[in-house]
Amino acid sequence: MHPADAYYRLLDADDPQGEKFAATDLVRGTWSARIQHAAPVSALLVRALEHHEAREDTRLSRVAVDLWGPVPADGPLWVRARVDRPGKQIELLGADMLALGPDEQVRRVARATGWRLQTSDTADVAHASAPPLRPVSEARANTMHENWDRNYVHSLDWRWLTTPLAPGAGEAWITPIVALVAGETMTPLQRLFAVADDANGVGTKLDITAWTFLNTDLVVHVHRIPDGQWIGIRAETNYGADGIGTTIGTLFDEHGAVGAIQQSVLVRRR
Repeated sequence: MHPADAYYRLLDADDPQGEKFAATDLVRGTWSARIQHAAPVSALLVRALEHHEAREDTRLSRVAVDLWGPVPADGPLWVRARVDRPGKQIELLGADMLALGPDEQVRRVARATGWRLQTSDTADVAHASAPPLRPVSEARANTMHENWDRNYVHSLDWRWLTTPLAPGAGEAWITPIVALVAGETMTPLQRLFAVADDANGVGTKLDITAWTFLNTDLVVHVHRIPDGQWIGIRAETNYGADGIGTTIGTLFDEHGAVGAIQQSVLVRRR
C-alpha cells in the first residue's frame, strides 16, 4: 500500500510531546478541507489507547472522544496516552491529540478516555438484542466522493441499505479502504472507529446543502470485537428546537451487533 493510501504517517515515535504524525488529504472533512473529519482522529486516539501498556487479558469496552475544537488537517500532530485509573480488572485510560494553534503554540485538539476491562469466558451467555442489518450484498454504493476534492469520503467503500434522508433509521455498510497509519494494519477496533463517527451522516434527516450538523463527541460501547472488513451502522438523529441534536445508533459486523454509539450534534442553518 502506498504511504498516501493512509490517514496518517508516523514521523517520530519518540518526540517529547508524544508520537508525532502528519496527516494526508484523506483526513480532510466534508464541512471544511482545513479541518479533519472526526473518524480518523477517533481511530488514531484508539490506537494510542490500545498501544499504551497493552495487556493481552484486557480490551477496551467504552471509548468517549471529545473534540476540543477544529483539528487542523495541515501541520504536525502529536498523540500521547496514559493510565488515569490503574487496576487489575478495570482500568481507565486517556489519550490526547495535540496540534499547533493559531499562535503556533501546541494545544490539545481532541481527547479520548477508554475503560479497559479484564476479559473472561462468557461465550455461553453471549447475546445481542438488536436485529442484524441486511447483508452487504443488498446495499448500493455511495457516490458522495464525486462531490468533493480528495478527502475522507474517498477513503471509504460506503454502501447504503436505506435511502438517505428517508424517514426512520438510516442503515449503511462502510469499510475504510486505506490504512490508519502508513505501514500498519488496522486492528478491529481501529477499523470500527475509522467509520463510527459516520453515524451522524447515516442518521441525519437534514439536507447538507442547507444545514450543517457537526458532532462534538462520540461515545461508543463495544460488547463484542467486530470481525471482518465491514462495519454496519443503524442510526437516527433527533433534533431539538434550539439548535441541538443527538445521534443514537448501533454498530454491526456481518454477524450482528457489536456496540452502540451516541453523539451530540450542533445544528445550524447555512
